[in-house]
Order: sequence, then C-alpha cells, then structure tokens
Amino acid sequence: MSEERLQVAYKHRSFKNIIFIGACLALLIVLTVLAIAVGSADITIKQVWQSVYHFLAGIKPEPSDQRIEKIILLLRMPRVILGILAGIGLSVSGTVMQSITRNPLVSPFTIGLSSAAAFGACLAIVAGIGIKPHTPFGIVLNAFIMSLVCALIVYAVSTKIGMSPEALILTGVALSYFFGALTATLQFIADENQLSAAIQWTFGSLNGATWFQVILLVVIIGLGIPLLMKYAWVLNAMSSSGDEFIKGIGINPAKMRGILGLVVVVMTASIISFTGVIGFVGLVSPHIARMIVGTEHRVLIPVSGLLGGILLLVSDTIGRTILSPVTIPVGIIISYIGVPLFINLILVRRKEYF
Repeated sequence: MSEERLQVAYKHRSFKNIIFIGACLALLIVLTVLAIAVGSADITIKQVWQSVYHFLAGIKPEPSDQRIEKIILLLRMPRVILGILAGIGLSVSGTVMQSITRNPLVSPFTIGLSSAAAFGACLAIVAGIGIKPHTPFGIVLNAFIMSLVCALIVYAVSTKIGMSPEALILTGVALSYFFGALTATLQFIADENQLSAAIQWTFGSLNGATWFQVILLVVIIGLGIPLLMKYAWVLNAMSSSGDEFIKGIGINPAKMRGILGLVVVVMTASIISFTGVIGFVGLVSPHIARMIVGTEHRVLIPVSGLLGGILLLVSDTIGRTILSPVTIPVGIIISYIGVPLFINLILVRRKEYF
C-alpha cells in the first residue's frame, strides 16, 4: 500500500474514532439525565434540567419544588456522577494494567487491591482497628490505606526480582489470597451486625454517595488520566513488545511499570475505598474498546473510560429500579452483566487469548 493510501486510511480511522467518542459522550449525557430522573420518586427530565439550572444560576427554588431539588441535587446526582467516575477510573486502570503486563486477563484488582481494601474495611468494622474505625470516613480511609500497603508490598517484591509482568501478577495473586484469608478470619469471629456490615461493603455499592467524594475523585482521576495519556506511546510499545525490544528503543520498562502502576493504584484505591469492590468493569470495558477502536492508547484510554462509565451507570440504574424500593448493590449487577459480556469476548477473540 502506498504512503498516500496509508495517510488516507489513517485519517479515515481517526475521523471514525472521533465520531465514536462523540457518540459515547452524547450517550453518556443522555443516560445520566435518565438515571437521575428514574427512581422511587417520580421526577421528570424537565425537572432535572430545571434543578441543575437553578443550582448553577443560584436561583432559589419555589417551596413546592424544594423536595424534588433536594432529591436530585443531594441524592441522585452525587450517586450518578460517582458511578460514572468510578466506571471511568476502573476502566482506564484496567486498560493500563493489561498493557504494562501484556496480559488481556488482568484487571486493576489483579495485584490484590480489592482484597486488601476489603481487609482494611473489615479491620475497622469488626476489630475496631485503624483511624476512626467506627465512622464511615474511618472505614473508607482504612480501606484506602490497606490498598496502598498491598501495592507497596507488590512493588517491593516485584522490584526485588526485576519488575517483570509475571512478577507483578504472581505477587498480586498471592497477596490477594492472603488478604482474602485475613478478611475471612475477621468475618468468622464477627458478630451478626459486624458481619452484615462487612459483607455489605464487599458487595460494591454507590449508596451514600456525597459531593465530597465526587469532588475528590474528580481531582484524582482528573490528574491521573492526563498523566497516563502523556505516556500513551510508551503504553503502545509495552503492550505489543517484549522488554528487550522496549529497552532497545530507549524505554526503561521497570521504571515505566512503577510510574504507571502507581497512578493506577492511587486511582483504583481511591475509587474502591468509596464504592467497595466493583469487579469486571476494569476487565470488560478495555476489551470492548479494543474491538472498536484498536490498540492506539491515545484513543483507547478515553474510549475505555467512556464505555466503563456507561456500563457502571446502566448497572447502577438497573440495581436501583428493577426491585424498587429495594436497591441491589451495583457490584452484583455488574457481575450479572459483565460475566456474559466477558465470556462472549473470549469466544469472539479466542485466537488472540489462547
């Protein structure tokens, strides 16, 4: 194929990718408005737009509208936006983890972060150990700290033996089992109320979402994703080539795994400390994105994030409404949706995986 045809094909693909990203953004906005509107309280789309406009313009609502605006602004919007941010962060983290380990079956939780976070939360709930353990903030903080501790152990061990993809994965799997055993031990000795609270946390839920959590994740994800995008060309090389080739083009693979992995750890630990364990988003969304836009990380990262946000938003909306007024935790719903999707992806792309 001539150089001119290659340029035309590249421009055509770039245009298609831009169109697809725009379509995903539009779909996400529409689904966000619908998700805020649906629920046990009857709210129209018009009321959603009015409430947002009043809030942004500083207009005080009429007394008859105050209840609706409180439901929208203080309950549903923080929950919906937190879900979108969690989906974006976990999906982007999954994309990066799969690239730096060159393993399509890796997720943000492969290095044991979810098991460590669950142990940190259980330690606060059951044993009362940690910073302000008997408060919601304390549980979140202890889960976050334990995730970071797990990541430090993984990186310390991996660095000792060369920071290879295999070292990261195997150390993470071992620590995942270890923290899982510690969590099971705490649950075994917990009383009925403590056990219920601990298990509820591990389900993964957006209940109790606040604007403080939303703002904090906006800052963390808003700093993390641009940093990952900066190294998109490095991720392109690491996802498709061995360490020897990467070294030959001037990239230090161990150093890059450390830097990029640290960003992923902070993003993932921050998300799961607020939401609990939400699986499959960071595993499924990157694969769907690759099928649609390819492996160029300048496009793959944003598309994966948008798909993850849409997937988690839809899952939470289903969980809130399917058995209303009972709310099914989003971690359960995402597994029902994610498992069939992932199995289908394996069947469709089995030649690449096996």
